[in-house]
Amino acid sequence: MSPPAAPHVPVLLDEVIAALDPQPGTVIIDATFGAGGYTRRLLDAGATVHAFDRDPDAISAASGWSETAEAPPRLVLHPRRFSEMLGAMAQAGVAQVDGVVMDIGVSSMQLDQAGRGFAFSADGPLDMRMSQEGESAADFLNTAAESTIADVLFQYGEERQSRRVARAIVAARPLETTGQLAHVVRKALGHRPGAPKDPATRSFQAIRIHVNAELDELNAGLAAAEALLRPGGKLAVVSFHSLEDRIVKQFLRSASGADAGGSRHLPQLAPANAPTFAAVSRAIRAGTAELDRNPRARSATLRAATRTDAPSQDRRAA
Repeated sequence: MSPPAAPHVPVLLDEVIAALDPQPGTVIIDATFGAGGYTRRLLDAGATVHAFDRDPDAISAASGWSETAEAPPRLVLHPRRFSEMLGAMAQAGVAQVDGVVMDIGVSSMQLDQAGRGFAFSADGPLDMRMSQEGESAADFLNTAAESTIADVLFQYGEERQSRRVARAIVAARPLETTGQLAHVVRKALGHRPGAPKDPATRSFQAIRIHVNAELDELNAGLAAAEALLRPGGKLAVVSFHSLEDRIVKQFLRSASGADAGGSRHLPQLAPANAPTFAAVSRAIRAGTAELDRNPRARSATLRAATRTDAPSQDRRAA
C-alpha cells in the first residue's frame, strides 16, 4: 500500500510508533486520522488500521487510499467520532485490537483552512465544527447567556477575565467571523500589538472545545480504548494542552492503580479493581530537532501504557 505523501507530519511520530510497536498482522486503531500520518507508518509496518475521523474532509481525502489495498483491506475508514469506537468495531466484527493511538484536538489541516473558522490567523466564518454539522461557534456565541459563555471561557480556556470577555462578546453580537471575535477579545483584554501571545488564543481554544465537546470525547475514547485493547495491547495518546493532558494522566493513574499508592503520611490503599494498564510512560515531549521542523510540536505531550489482562472498568461516572 502506497498512500500519497502526508501534507502534514504528525507530532512525535517516531515516539508514537515506538510506543505502539506495530508488527505485520497487528490491528491498530488510529482514533484521530486527520491527514493520516500515523496511519501511513502503521501500514508500512504491516499493520491493519481502523481509522476514525468525524471530519468528512479527512475521510474524503483518504478514500482513494484503499484502491491499492490488499483484500481484505488493511485500511478501514470509519467516518465517526472516536468515542464511538466500541460500537463501530463490534459492527466490523473486531472484538479486540493490538493498539490505539489518539492525537487530541484540532488538526493542522483544520487550523490552516480559514473557511473552517478554527483560527484567527486569517479571517473566516465563525464555525469551528470538526464534524461540519450541529451548532457552530457563531450559533453558540450569538445565542448563549453571558454567564454560560463566561463559564466556557474559564473552564476550557482558563481565561481569568472570562466575565469581561463574555460581556464584550454579548455587547458585540451578532458575530459572524473569526476576525470579529478576535477583535472583540483583544479589545476586552487590552491587547498590545507585538505581545508574545495573542490573548484571543485562550478564548478560541475554549469555544472550539465546547462546540466539539472535546473533553467528553476524550473521556469516552479512553474508556473505549480500555475495553478494546487486548492484554499486552498498547495505548498512545498525544495531547496539546493542560486540560487534555490532565485527563489522560489521571485516567492512566487510576487505571494503573497508582492512585492507591498512598504516601509517607497515609497508608497504602488496596486498589478497588485490578489495574487495567501497566508500564505507564512518563510525559514524552518533542526534541530540539522536531521543534525546529514543526513549532506546533512545542505543546505536545505523549503518554503511553500497556494493557493488562484485568477486565475493563465502567468509567462513565469518572
